[in-house]
Amino acid sequence: MLASHRKITEVQAHEIDLANDSGLKQKSTFQLMSTHAGHRSNVGFTRVDVKNYISKRRQRSMVYGEAGCISQYFQRRLLENPSFFHAYQMDIEEQMTNVFWCDANMILDYAYFGDVVSLDITYCTNHANRPLALFSGFNQYRGSIIFGAPLLYDETIDSFKWFIHSYKHITTKNQ
Repeated sequence: MLASHRKITEVQAHEIDLANDSGLKQKSTFQLMSTHAGHRSNVGFTRVDVKNYISKRRQRSMVYGEAGCISQYFQRRLLENPSFFHAYQMDIEEQMTNVFWCDANMILDYAYFGDVVSLDITYCTNHANRPLALFSGFNQYRGSIIFGAPLLYDETIDSFKWFIHSYKHITTKNQ
């Protein structure tokens, strides 16, 4: 099951769309397709591939209103706090893909306590089933502190690289 050999066919994509529109969870969709194929190794892709396919489909169908709401919220936060930082990544079709935000306190905390960091990705906790990653660490009292919060639209290497590059850019700029 090398990544280069995994592929979701048009028929399988249609079945995933139908299952998703019917309210089936991604795990149940993959189990159903595995049962129809005889075993999960006969399907030709993994559960993560299903999750990424659904995320990309939702990303493409994202209406301007949702992206506009995020943008308006960030602009309000920026007016309230000029040290607030946000970034979003656009794809070639000018659609918002990845979103990241942090404020001045998060950046300062990173400067003081950024020796050991963690990137925790929560699965399926928001309505769109997009991974929300918390970039965090510990303070001097061993309390958890958050350094930034990216909302990623898929779990590809490019998304993680974009987040790390964005965060590195803001932290080096403020030092």
